[in-house]
Amino acid sequence: MGKGFYISKPVAIACVVIAIAAVSTIIALSVVYAQEKSKSEVIPTPDPSNPPSTTPSVPKEPWQHYRLPDSLLPVSYNVTLQPWLVPDADGLYIFKGQSTVVFRCVKETDLILIHSNKLNFTFFGKYHAELRGLNGAAAPPMTNSWLEVPTQYLVIQLSSMLKAESMYELYTEFVGELADDLGGFYRSEYTEDGVKKVLATTQMQPTDARKAFPCFDEPAMKAVFHLTLIHPHGTVALSNSLNYEGQNLTQTSFRPTEVMSSYLLAFVVCEFDYISSVSDTGVLIRIWARRKAIAEGQGNYALNKTGPILSFFEDYYDIPYPLNKSDQIALPDFSAGAMENWGLITYRETALLYNPSVSSNGDKEWVLTVIAHELAHMWFGNLVTTRWWNDLWLNEGFATYVSYLGANYGEPTWNLKDLIVINEITGVMNVDALASSHPLSTKEEEIQRPEQITALFDSITYSKGAAVLRMLSEFITEEVFTKGLHSYLDEHKYSNTVYKDLWEHLQMAVDAAGINLPESVEVIMNRWILQMGFPVVTINTQTGTVTQKHFLLDPDSPVDRPSPFNYEWIVPITWMKSSSAPEKQYWLVEKEGSNPEMINGANEWLVANINMKGFYRVNYDSENWERLLTKVDVPVINRAQIIDDAFNLARAKIVNITLALRTTTFLNKEVEYMPWEMALSNLGYFYLMFDRSEVYGAMQAYLKKQVTPLFEHFKDITANWTKIPENHTDQYNQVNAISTACISEVKGCKEPHHWIPANLRSTVYCNAIKAGGVEEWDFAWSMYKNATIAAEAEKLMSALSCTTQPWLLNRYLKYSLDPEKIRKQDASYTIVSIASNPIGQPLAWDFIRANWDRIYNEYGGGGMSFGGLISGYQQGTGISNTNMLKQLGSATASLEQWVDENKQVVFDWFLSETSPSL
Repeated sequence: MGKGFYISKPVAIACVVIAIAAVSTIIALSVVYAQEKSKSEVIPTPDPSNPPSTTPSVPKEPWQHYRLPDSLLPVSYNVTLQPWLVPDADGLYIFKGQSTVVFRCVKETDLILIHSNKLNFTFFGKYHAELRGLNGAAAPPMTNSWLEVPTQYLVIQLSSMLKAESMYELYTEFVGELADDLGGFYRSEYTEDGVKKVLATTQMQPTDARKAFPCFDEPAMKAVFHLTLIHPHGTVALSNSLNYEGQNLTQTSFRPTEVMSSYLLAFVVCEFDYISSVSDTGVLIRIWARRKAIAEGQGNYALNKTGPILSFFEDYYDIPYPLNKSDQIALPDFSAGAMENWGLITYRETALLYNPSVSSNGDKEWVLTVIAHELAHMWFGNLVTTRWWNDLWLNEGFATYVSYLGANYGEPTWNLKDLIVINEITGVMNVDALASSHPLSTKEEEIQRPEQITALFDSITYSKGAAVLRMLSEFITEEVFTKGLHSYLDEHKYSNTVYKDLWEHLQMAVDAAGINLPESVEVIMNRWILQMGFPVVTINTQTGTVTQKHFLLDPDSPVDRPSPFNYEWIVPITWMKSSSAPEKQYWLVEKEGSNPEMINGANEWLVANINMKGFYRVNYDSENWERLLTKVDVPVINRAQIIDDAFNLARAKIVNITLALRTTTFLNKEVEYMPWEMALSNLGYFYLMFDRSEVYGAMQAYLKKQVTPLFEHFKDITANWTKIPENHTDQYNQVNAISTACISEVKGCKEPHHWIPANLRSTVYCNAIKAGGVEEWDFAWSMYKNATIAAEAEKLMSALSCTTQPWLLNRYLKYSLDPEKIRKQDASYTIVSIASNPIGQPLAWDFIRANWDRIYNEYGGGGMSFGGLISGYQQGTGISNTNMLKQLGSATASLEQWVDENKQVVFDWFLSETSPSL
């Protein structure tokens, strides 16, 4: 699934650009890191080793277990569904269905368990289903059947045993609600030309196929699906495979799917239109959306890029695309960013549609990278599927990593392979540096309940997964990585795997290439996936000593989760001594090592973790830090890394806070995006901490001094703001320059301009709302409600949070939980945006506390990116609100202590940097 939190990252660059970044680092407390690049990003995984006391430790009956027994395996489904797109007499939207599942008995059993959730069944006599034997097998009579609601099963007891290796079929008829809960088979609404439209669509991952029809709803239970949709005249029906030719106007039957998992099934009934093309290898590509959006050309960019990216992945995997068509559809209501349903990929409108007149450069990148992410899954995840959700990180982390490769192929001048550092790696390091983090992979038995599965869809899974796989690809080389990948996919196609299967094939490729590693791929990588966190590597360039230690932002936080490796890693350290020197590699395999080559000579500097290929932070001796502070000729990613490492080391009390601040002094000579973005992200923490103290004015003055040359630079290269910078990242940095200049009151920033490029609309809207009152806010709200382009609506939605009026922010918070005003999919976006405003931050937190039960019950499972609200806190089933608030209150106290300890030294430093020289 494409990451879900989905505040489209680049779109979030606005006048709150600094504050948004601050929230992602601060709050692991209240509101963090918005990205999905998720699908639906949720809170970090609950600690399954400590289940709440209300949960029975050893269920007595099979139907009390959350995992299916291994006695039955599905072979095929034949499902017919009929959604009603108008409400019934009770005001409900419903669908009716009938399903026949053919299954094979693997082990003798007198019990059938099949998943079902929120379905009402037609009874056949006394029972919920009919059982038939196939190929001469006799079906034992039923003795009982019921719905086991806690574990979401239809339970059927039989009078005698099903025979091993015999085939049977189970027939059911049922009715379900076509609700607006964004899960299973659900309803989405929109208005076109003043007319309300209703469509029916799906989101099955991870455990909601069972809400559409009874099924064996686990990823290893692959089967072939035969689907028929009965739908109203004037609508079109879509599914994973092409429909049969010659269907009548109200019934569409689809060709059988490939063997696949239930969570990848998708179907849609709508009044959409499409545009199409055929790829170089003959794959039919169609982009579906609202008719008006298609007519306006909003699907053109996606269509133009899908074919090339699809071809790229065919070459990358060295395996043809497994299907004959690729439908992609933009939905008005969708909880995820996108979902990789095989052959019918579903998207939020902002992740698929692009309108050059109002969509920004960031919107365009978002469309490109999400398409690449979902297409990467067509092989890795769909053709080969992980056996259970405990290995979700492998599926999503891999797709996140290679999405940057596919997107880079689609737009080769954008340098997207470098942007993974800003978009994924540095943000998730702040989450993984918390004592409440979790490993990438856990044991299968530790992930059982649906809510535990859903909780895995977080930034650790996506972004850290991408980071460690990128690191692996770097130290074994991309060529060897892809060879191992091809072997893995080819051997396991149409089946299921565990992460060790990938290590095995990568090791074979490493051996064939003759690459020498200090340990096997499995031994090295298990330390990165089976324990949480990452190390800080300290290099003493006076002695050549290299050490590692588990990095924690709060070193006083107790780490309750034991590590099988005592929080030690096998670390691939890349390093260089000057910009022209060759890059070298050193492996740190224990807590301490030594490398005489790392001893600096006179006037030499050393920088490690070149281009941030490794997932670790770097600290140096004071002499090397001093030399690095004066160097601007280190690689651009490392200029950004030096800033980020220093600020985070200071937060962890490893280096002095003034050292971190000094890493920003070169910015008045810097024009590259990545160092500026990293500096603003980290300084945003200071904005949020000191916004109501005397530090704020001194910081404003310092930022004004640093950003003025950048502001003038972009004014010059854009001919006084009349052109758009040609370079992709320059367009981002132009927004940084203007936003920061306006915040620090640089002369000329707020001068009116008749032409407002799409890239700057977020900034302009935000500043207008910030400077205005209720009249301006209400006008922007009206614009938002009437917006017909999702990217424009998103910009306005963000800008509305920029007001300085607390009562307007409180009103907006109330709107966030009113589906008539804010779509459920956008609720978390709204709250996070408000919390990113220093005035709104305490209001948002009070609102979350006051509405906790409603947020958890009505939004947590689908529409809201739940973890975007309480990231960093391990929320398990049954944990009380009181305990949650107590832990978050403790974190708040820690922040207050940090402010008290650093306020004066930070104030003095900013004053010293802005006071006239005597």
